[in-house]
Amino acid sequence: MADIPAFAVSNLTVAIGRKTVLHDVSLTLPAGRLSALLGPNGAGKTTLLRQLAGLSPARSGTVHCQGQPLAGLSDCQRARQVAYVPQHVPAGLPLTVREFVALGRVPHLGQFSRLTGSDRQAVETAIETVELVSDAGKRLDALSGGERQRAAIARALAQEAPVLLLDEPTNHLDLRHQHRLQTLLASLCRQGKTVVEVLHDLTLAANYADHAALFADGRLVAAGVPPEVLQADTLSQVYRWPVRLHAHEGRWLVDTPAALPA
Repeated sequence: MADIPAFAVSNLTVAIGRKTVLHDVSLTLPAGRLSALLGPNGAGKTTLLRQLAGLSPARSGTVHCQGQPLAGLSDCQRARQVAYVPQHVPAGLPLTVREFVALGRVPHLGQFSRLTGSDRQAVETAIETVELVSDAGKRLDALSGGERQRAAIARALAQEAPVLLLDEPTNHLDLRHQHRLQTLLASLCRQGKTVVEVLHDLTLAANYADHAALFADGRLVAAGVPPEVLQADTLSQVYRWPVRLHAHEGRWLVDTPAALPA
């Protein structure tokens, strides 16, 4: 069972309307690791993440999650396997942070069941993990964008699914919380969870991810350990801009020129 990947994607093609946004993608994402989906805007990263979450249909191809066809799982079965954090959390939901995070327990409840003591403990632990204890009683519309994003991550943590999918989770976070989140995700993987996240920050991906998949124009360009994927010539071609990854004092840094190329 340890050799079974978290996800096995085979010949996946996805269209939105008449536009094909993923072209014949085949990719394996390892279990118990932090994987980063990388690439410029429009590369197909979010589309792939939604496929891994089972949230949209494909034109062709298959996605297996932990050895099972994702399409064969019910909504509840899928929610017990995979927790999904979208890019944007609606501000207008008439819920407090604690009520919102408690929604993560729904897949574990029977019909008409109420939260048990263990459910409530999972909710409080998740809120504490993302440092929102002092805001737990506030409504979502009273929070900043970054705080709402952390609440969404807490809801996913409360879901206690073995796989966590996050779409640009650092997008609204300040510098400290970006690194705190990446440290948390790496820690979750050491505890046995699988994490797949869409990232735009190549430096975060290089320093925290165990595995990276680079996309351009809906096609997989490279996949593997970050230093092998994030090669200067490949990055420069994909991003259409000079990019260089190099090591400095035990950390990876990404360099780009300050001026437009001639």
